[in-house]
Parts: sequence; structure tokens; C-alpha cells
Amino acid sequence: MEQEKKKTDNIMRRLARLAAVQGLYQIALSREPVEALIKRFREDPAVLLQEERTVIAVDAGLFGQIMSGVMEHLESLDQMIAGALDSRLSVERLEQLLKAILRAGAFELLYNTEVPEKVILNDYVDVAHGFFDAKEPALVNAVLDSLAKNLRS
Repeated sequence: MEQEKKKTDNIMRRLARLAAVQGLYQIALSREPVEALIKRFREDPAVLLQEERTVIAVDAGLFGQIMSGVMEHLESLDQMIAGALDSRLSVERLEQLLKAILRAGAFELLYNTEVPEKVILNDYVDVAHGFFDAKEPALVNAVLDSLAKNLRS
């Protein structure tokens, strides 16, 4: 029974991370206030997770924490990401969805210290695989791994 609850909690957190990335992407394109999107999502998770047909529940608290935290710390997160990028890349030139993934992952590495870094890296690399081919997930892995070593050592 305990094992089943843990598995369900993990799925709820993974869905919250996926929804947060999609929410950050939507905000980047539409400039919708973060509070409005969080409210709409809490009322109907399908706003951001329409592809996930088997959504049992989502960790709405984690979703809100990531969304609000990324928007609040956007500049410092972008600076951290820039420091972990190859010198030929800049945060400004990254595709919006890739930026959303990196920002959410960087935020969690910095502020969700009770979550093991390996879990954060795996979940965001999985999100990247859902949207991109080989090079982008590898970039997400490299950047978040570099940040994890700096932030969590």
C-alpha cells in the first residue's frame, strides 16, 4: 500500500513539473499573469495537460511553487543558466520551451533542496524528451547537471 502511494505521489509531481514547463512556455508567449494561469490550472488541469489522458491528480502545490518561483527569480535563474551554458550559446537565443524547462529545473535545484537532484534531473530530461529530439534533452541534462554540482555540493 505504501509503495503504491509513493508511486502515485511521484506521478503527481512529474505531472506538476510537466504542467509548470507548459505554463511557463504559455506565459512567455501570451504574457498572461502567473497568478491567473495558476488559478485556471487549479480549476482545470486540462488547461495545460490536455495530452495526459490518464491524469489522476497533479501536485498543484508543486505546480504553483515552480510557476511563482520561476517568475519571481527569473533574472537570477537566467544568470545561473547562462553560467552553465556553452560559451557559444546564450539564454536569450534558446527556444522558449527549452528556456522554460531549464528555468523550472534550475529553480527546483536551488529551492527544492529536499528533492534529490537525480529526481529533478531525470524528470526535466524526460520532459525535454517529450518535446525535442536528441540534442535538446542532452543540453538540459548537461546544464542541470552542472547547476546541481554547483548548487548542491
